[in-house]
Amino acid sequence: MELNKRQMDILEIVKADGPITGEQIAVRLSLVRATIRPDLAILTMAGYLDARPRVGYFYSGKKPSKSISDSMNAMKVGDFQSMPVVVSEQFSVYDAICHMFLEDVGSLFVVDKSSHLTGVLSRKDLLRTTLSNHEIDKIPVHVIMTRMPNITYCVKQDTLIKASKKMIDKQIDSLPVIVDTGDGLEVVGRMTKTNITAAFLSLADDHEL
Repeated sequence: MELNKRQMDILEIVKADGPITGEQIAVRLSLVRATIRPDLAILTMAGYLDARPRVGYFYSGKKPSKSISDSMNAMKVGDFQSMPVVVSEQFSVYDAICHMFLEDVGSLFVVDKSSHLTGVLSRKDLLRTTLSNHEIDKIPVHVIMTRMPNITYCVKQDTLIKASKKMIDKQIDSLPVIVDTGDGLEVVGRMTKTNITAAFLSLADDHEL
């Protein structure tokens, strides 16, 4: 539930001076009692305030929360990213398959000798190569990987909404989180559908009334 400015002001007054009557609150706001009656009703029904006859209003201890949309837009990639799983360009397809299995990930990020992002390997890339070639221990991953400019990535400052949209638009399961060093793109994290789902589910707890 999102509160307006007057309701937030009422909460601050009650927190500081409660128990306090509706008339006293209205005087503090330079308003008449009738004007704030709907606000007091909303705050009481939502559980932010309690009211006792002949005593007044007092703060229940519940904290007002941002709207869900505001909270979602405040969530940044850098706060929810996980560790990247990278391999060298010289890794063989066989080694990449083993690495993907051991790390239990859906994609690998390929880097050059300077640790700059040069490609991405998906399960489909590896499966396609395995089905069409039996010498996967001799094929380096740079032969089959997706290269720039066809790599979709994100930065720490991106919102989770923006990262989610990139995944949906490109129909991919994860994004490398990068920092542009000027010489290339350094991989500093990984954003997956699981990361995003867990982050958005946490809003349910934050916004329960």
